[in-house]
Formats: sequence, C-alpha cells, structure tokens
Amino acid sequence: MADLSTDFLGIKSPNPFWLASAPPTDKAYNVERAFKAGWGGVVWKTLGEAGPPIVNVNGPRYGAIWGADRRLLGLNNIELITDRPLEVNLREIKQVKRDWPDRAMIVSIMVPCEEQAWKAILPLVEETGADGIELNFGCPHGMSERGMGSAVGQVPEYIEMVARWCKQNTRMPVIVKLTPNITDIRYPARAAMKGGADAVSLINTISSITSVNLDSFSPEPSIDGKGSHGGYCGPAVKPIALNMVAEIARDPETRGLPISGIGGVTTWRDAAEFLALGAGTVQVCTAAMTYGFKIVQEMISGLSQYLDEKEMTLGELTGRAVPNVTDWQYLNLNYVTKARIDQDACIKCGRCYAACEDTSHQAIWMKPGRVFEVNDAECVACNLCVDVCPVEDCITMERLAPGTVDPRTGRVVEAEYGNWTTHPNNPAAKAAE
Repeated sequence: MADLSTDFLGIKSPNPFWLASAPPTDKAYNVERAFKAGWGGVVWKTLGEAGPPIVNVNGPRYGAIWGADRRLLGLNNIELITDRPLEVNLREIKQVKRDWPDRAMIVSIMVPCEEQAWKAILPLVEETGADGIELNFGCPHGMSERGMGSAVGQVPEYIEMVARWCKQNTRMPVIVKLTPNITDIRYPARAAMKGGADAVSLINTISSITSVNLDSFSPEPSIDGKGSHGGYCGPAVKPIALNMVAEIARDPETRGLPISGIGGVTTWRDAAEFLALGAGTVQVCTAAMTYGFKIVQEMISGLSQYLDEKEMTLGELTGRAVPNVTDWQYLNLNYVTKARIDQDACIKCGRCYAACEDTSHQAIWMKPGRVFEVNDAECVACNLCVDVCPVEDCITMERLAPGTVDPRTGRVVEAEYGNWTTHPNNPAAKAAE
C-alpha cells in the first residue's frame, strides 16, 4: 500500500486524515477511539479561557438537509465551544498525546481578542505536549456575537494581530482557521501569513438556517419556539471549500502557505481532491458523526489504492491540480464538445429532453419510440443533460476533432480564437484592434 504518512509543519502523522475540531474531539474517550480506528490526528474541540463554563443549549443542537434517499447532505449546528472545564481538557490532551505519540494533536483555541487572554492560555496548552494550535477564527454563531470566532476572522487586521501575538508567545506551530463567511478568502489568508502563521485551515462552517418549521414557524433546530442561525457543514459545502482552498493555493501572495483542507470530506475521493488543490492534510467532522470513526479505514484504503494505481506518491498528488485552476478569460474557447447519448444505456426516461427543451437550448430531439438524439446545430455543450441523466455515463460530452466545422457556429474548430482575451466579442479585444 502507498505510504500515506504526512509531515505538516513538522507535525508527523501516519496519514493525512485528521478529525476537525468538533464534538467528536471533545474528550479523551472519543479521541482514543478515533486513534484506534486509524485517524492520523485530531484537532481538539475548541478551548476557551479559564473561568465560568460555557453553557450550551439543552434542546436540539443540529438541523439537517437530506437528499431524496434521506442521505445527510448538510448539517447545521448551534453548539458552542467546549463546555468542559479547561483544566479537564488540558489534562486529557496531555494524557492522550503521551499514549499516542505518533498521532498529530492540534488544539483549537478561542479566547477574547485581547493579547493577555492569548498569552495566558498558550503556555497551558504548550505544557500538554500538543503538536500545534489552531486559532478558531471561523465559528459563525454564539461566540461571534461575543467578539470571537468569525467576528475576528472577518477582519484581516485582527487575524494578523492575533496570529502575531501567538507566534511571539509560543513555540508551537500556529494554524489559523478561516471563516468562509467573507467575500474574498484571499485577504484573511494573506493576513494570517503576514502575522506569521505557519498554516491556514479552511473552511469553517457557513452561517445558515437550514429550515423553518411551518407549524411553529420557528427555525430548526428549535429551542422553546425560537431558533438561531448556526454553522453549516457536510457534503453540501465541499464545492465552496474546494474553491477557497484553490484560491489560496494559487494566490501569488500566499503560494506555498500550508493548508489543512476542511469541508464535506466523506470519501477518499473527496480527500484526494482537497490534496490535489494544495491541502497537506484534510480534516473531517460530519462524515464521522454520520457513519462513525471507522469510516477512516475506507478513506485510507481508497487513497492508498488510488496512489498505487497512479504510481504516484502523496507528495506528488499534493497541489497537482493547482496549475490547472485559472481565471475564466484564459479558458480555451476553441475547445468544442457535443452531447452524445448511448442508446443502449438509455432508459428512455426523458429527463434530458425535458431539461433541454424547457430550460436550455432545445438541442435534444424526441423521436418515435422515445428515442432521444442530440441536434449538434443547437447543442452548446452546457452539460445539463449529463447532470440530470439518472444513468451514469449514458450521456457524455465528446470533443469535435480539430479542423471540423461546428454546426452551431459554422466555424472551423480551433481555427481562430484561443481565449476570451483575444475573442472578437470581448470589448477589450475590439478596442485593441
């Protein structure tokens, strides 16, 4: 099997699969079970300052979005940081790290945006022997209203300031956890790097209301007839997370900044996609909460087999896709494809026809016997028919050979225009002429 061992900021773990800071990492009992199942590391559930304990709600803490088969697609939570005493958490972190020295132990921290508060907690965490800290600048509910979490993560100047405080007061690597509740993820990432942070992790949860009870008219989860926005995670947020990871990986100002990818990782393929876009490790929460800790075993075997089949190392996979992420104007406008329907695989459901006829380009004919064919003269290769078809690989997009004529435009494929920068419909290109 392929070697999955990782070295992230000098923190070694047997594989890149870490549990994210969340309920699964709130106590030694959970973390030890996770390590026995095979997880390479954990980020301990966020610690706060010593003092009065955090008080969580005692009603429902989670809301959900399901697919048609009731598969969990998204999870919304209104839970706060750990409500266990600081000294108990610190004692258990020390004990677990002592018993599992080969696993990564990162401790998530969130205290008020005051230098003294950070200076006070850092040596306490350092004394446990933890491998690093993660600054929670992402939580969008409960703590943000208190001036912490995403309230810090939405202000680059605060990120830079707190990161610098931590780097000046601890020997441990500092990872900054970024909030997705911001317009451009590059700015907080740049601020973290400017403050001296060793890495960033993302994404934290997305501020959300998943549903409204139409009998009580309260957002879910409902606490005595009232609801609040929470943090959204799970498979549904993966596309947002992938984009934000890629934006940081390809930004000239943050290129080379180590990234721990978070957001909807459920299978080994999900993890491989994050790694290909520049992540050095991946963090998982919702999948473990849905299927249990042993899901990591499928992730380990799947990623190992994939690397073996590709004759690739984990290091060679990391960042492999980044050069292929570009801005729209650099896409090749000479690349022309058309939809093709495999008549042997087609079940004659008509979804492709209905979608194209009603909402797209009227490029699919329905012939006698419910035989569906593509009209190349109208097909713009939007891919909608592929996306709505219930049979995998029944409809595919095939490239027109160079030199052939596109029946829709009448132009010879690859004859003239390479990208939007030089395309005649681009006003800037017209002005240059």
